[in-house]
Amino acid sequence: MQPFYQKKYIEAGCDEVGRGCYAGPVYAAAVILPKNFHHPLLNDSKKVSASNRELLRTIIEQESIAYAVASVEVVEIDAINILNASFKAMHLAIDQLPRIPSLLLIDGNKFKPYKTINHHCIVKGDSIYASIAAASILAKTYRDEYMQALHQQFPYYYWNKNKGYGTAEHRNAIEQYGLCVHHRKSFNIQPVSSRVI
Repeated sequence: MQPFYQKKYIEAGCDEVGRGCYAGPVYAAAVILPKNFHHPLLNDSKKVSASNRELLRTIIEQESIAYAVASVEVVEIDAINILNASFKAMHLAIDQLPRIPSLLLIDGNKFKPYKTINHHCIVKGDSIYASIAAASILAKTYRDEYMQALHQQFPYYYWNKNKGYGTAEHRNAIEQYGLCVHHRKSFNIQPVSSRVI
């Protein structure tokens, strides 16, 4: 894990979580880390256990120079599509940073430019640069927390386990109970009945 992309400018790592889900918002985070930040557990959130993600979340929030987390809800995802919603979530997170970065490190291969700040898109950046990995940890833990709360209202979709992703269990529940207000209607969700609850 590399601590930074360059030394001259303040850089913020950005990542999103939940882009491929059937249900729930897309979340994004932006993180500015100290140049000397290091933690042996830090990695792409998908490669870190749930307990270690929670540990890292606390450390990142305590030790980062600045961080912010934002989300875009299902209604807007359906209106503007998931790619644009992902960009918007990242923009909203950057908007909330108390420090203005000079460079954005974006996980992935596409990004809508943010104001006049330069950016670099880095495929699998959350496995390469610490600030992007930190952003992936925050976005993942905040989104998982939100989906756990939604599970209390809609327990039959098992969002406490699948977090809105299209697992067989989730698809079977959709077949049985139909879609709810938190499902993305613009996604081609199969199998699914026509009922909306």
